[in-house]
Amino acid sequence: MTVYVALFSGINVGGNRIVKMAELRAFFGDQGFGDVATYIQSGNVVFTAAGEGDAAALCKRIEAAFEARWGFGSRIMVRDAAWFENTVAKNPYPEVAGDPTRLHAYVLEREPTAAEIGPVAERCTGAERFEVIGDVLYLHAPDGLGKSKFAEVLPRVLKVPATARNWRTVLALVEMAKGA
Repeated sequence: MTVYVALFSGINVGGNRIVKMAELRAFFGDQGFGDVATYIQSGNVVFTAAGEGDAAALCKRIEAAFEARWGFGSRIMVRDAAWFENTVAKNPYPEVAGDPTRLHAYVLEREPTAAEIGPVAERCTGAERFEVIGDVLYLHAPDGLGKSKFAEVLPRVLKVPATARNWRTVLALVEMAKGA
């Protein structure tokens, strides 16, 4: 069995597109996945699947079944547990990892090109700093994500679909995956 984490975008935000975590856990069980657990209300699901599956194929399968079940789509990123451990190990800002609400990992649908990163770097003019390593954009927002003007424009400028999680969530998902 391989341990995976599915990260949903845009559910349970501002009272819209509500999906109860108990229902989401049951949904994953109905899809044949095992050891299903969720973390907070923003759509983080740890689960196991038989064999060495393809995360991209799992993602498409889950997205289609989710839309059929709830009647709306959600971009979902699926990564295996090793990917999360690697993300933590490669954190370019270990000095701020102790303040997990100021450090964020944007899980990118794919690794961006240098041409796609260029405009992002031009927009990062405040106190924030970022680094892209593979398909992860690490963002240190010293004043918090809610006050970051850079984080506000990041999705429009980068042009690579992503979903962000604060470092506390990343670490919690790693621990949950280890326990699955």
